[in-house]
Amino acid sequence: MKVIINRDKLMESIQHVTKAISSKTAVPILSGLKIHAKETGIKLTGSNSDITIESFIPLEEEGIQYIDEIEQGEIIVHAKYFPEIIRKSPKDTVKIESDEQLQVTIQSGHAEFHLNGQDPEEYPQINQIQTDASFELPITLLKNMIKQTVFAVSTSETRPILTGVNIRAEDGQLKFVATDSHRLAASNVPLETEFSNFPTSQVVIPGKSLNELSKILDDTDEKIQISITDNQIAFQTEYLYFLSRLLDGKYPETSRLIPEESKTVIHANTKQLLQAVDRASLLAKDNHNNVIRLQTNNDQTIEISSNSPEIGKVEEELTVESIDGEELKISFSSKYMIDALKIMETDNVKIEFTGAMRPFIIKPTEHDQLLQLILPVRTF
Repeated sequence: MKVIINRDKLMESIQHVTKAISSKTAVPILSGLKIHAKETGIKLTGSNSDITIESFIPLEEEGIQYIDEIEQGEIIVHAKYFPEIIRKSPKDTVKIESDEQLQVTIQSGHAEFHLNGQDPEEYPQINQIQTDASFELPITLLKNMIKQTVFAVSTSETRPILTGVNIRAEDGQLKFVATDSHRLAASNVPLETEFSNFPTSQVVIPGKSLNELSKILDDTDEKIQISITDNQIAFQTEYLYFLSRLLDGKYPETSRLIPEESKTVIHANTKQLLQAVDRASLLAKDNHNNVIRLQTNNDQTIEISSNSPEIGKVEEELTVESIDGEELKISFSSKYMIDALKIMETDNVKIEFTGAMRPFIIKPTEHDQLLQLILPVRTF
């Protein structure tokens, strides 16, 4: 194998695929990075037991030549040292060659490195998913739905299914839901085409996979193809292929957690509320759940407070757009509230309460494609 390639373009692809490589793998060959040179360009692959990422660099794109010379072949290179060598190469282009003895030579300017490679024949075969259950989404929309939900997945392995985001297609909508059993985040969008072969409820993608996918996707309105089988999901663009395992187990039925009626409704400015909650949390950090308290007043104001016996207390009155219904005193995690408000992306929010010890929901006032649910904390 031989290739002379643009260093920055190669580095961009390396950064994508190394997100899937772990040194702690049970399959030693997977701690390496696979390079496959073919006539049309080079494909880099990184994989672990959970995700596989393939990134393709074409000979040229939009008139920009990335590869000056190419001879077909494959090699596995060390995923720790190879990226560092490319990153610190002195020139804009690098020449990579491998020989019959699996020795890899990397040249750039006057610098020359020799690495021991590994046999590509030992690398597991990565097959493209073949399925009828596939659909397309704009990349910006997918990234947004991930951002609006993935933060609410559980970080505890006691219930592994909750470490993932549940994806469903029903009622003409695509729905993302995540919960750690103390809070819930849901995002939904209308599906352009209704399809009947979507696996109903068991598509649960590890939160870690979605975080990595979101990082490597550019903010663009181009479409991404999503394909699903019984145990895997693939995301594919023109030059990127991202494959993740799905989580086993039954995802809990979350729709029954969402209250259907409310006793107190507050309309508030998102930014002002976020800043007030953030300030109250300053003195709540040392107590167990960053707990703060919200109390409604009669004059269209709410009081947000927090009390830490060792440190002190904070109280702030905030004027809101409106308060309807019963008076309310409720305590909850400031962290959960901050996380929920941060992803709202609308000027105003509507918060619906059904009592001091019942879950409450936060929605944008402009649309109903987003919902956050938080469980209160008993403080009295």
